[in-house]
Amino acid sequence: MSIFKRIGSILKSHKEEPSSHTELHNPYEEASVGDIVTVELEQYVISGKVEYYDPGHPPHRYAYYLQNGRQICCLLIEKGRTYECFLTQFLEGALDDPNDVPTLLDVDGEIQYELEHYRKDITRTAGNTDFRNGDEMMIWRYFSTRDRYFFLQWQDGKFVALQGERIPSADVKFMRSAQ
Repeated sequence: MSIFKRIGSILKSHKEEPSSHTELHNPYEEASVGDIVTVELEQYVISGKVEYYDPGHPPHRYAYYLQNGRQICCLLIEKGRTYECFLTQFLEGALDDPNDVPTLLDVDGEIQYELEHYRKDITRTAGNTDFRNGDEMMIWRYFSTRDRYFFLQWQDGKFVALQGERIPSADVKFMRSAQ
């Protein structure tokens, strides 16, 4: 056996085994139900995904429903020049009409939010979410001090409220599940 074949055999024997979890090419957009997400050092399983888009254009916002045991939260990712990430919690409340949405919100007398922007989008859903696939949705985004945000979403008579904070996109890691 030649020396080159021996060296080749040694190198092949030291190759790393492929891991069961692989990284995604564009994780902020390509993650799917069942994948693992680590946010601020805590791991979650994606139980639902909502993509928001304008007709004829690619999605510009993603909502990942995250589950860790019984805890369910939502990771919102908005696509711009960079990816803005928001880790949010679901809030209970009631509104009957999207025309009654205020421009200033007072949550529990502790935090005041001002309306930053409002838009209408179409949704594409997968897994367990609060919304239907292919329907129009209204979204209000509010801001407050210390990178605190409030999101109000409405689709066909149903409101979903989310409160949370902006987190650095570097604190969000995605792994493909082994399926």
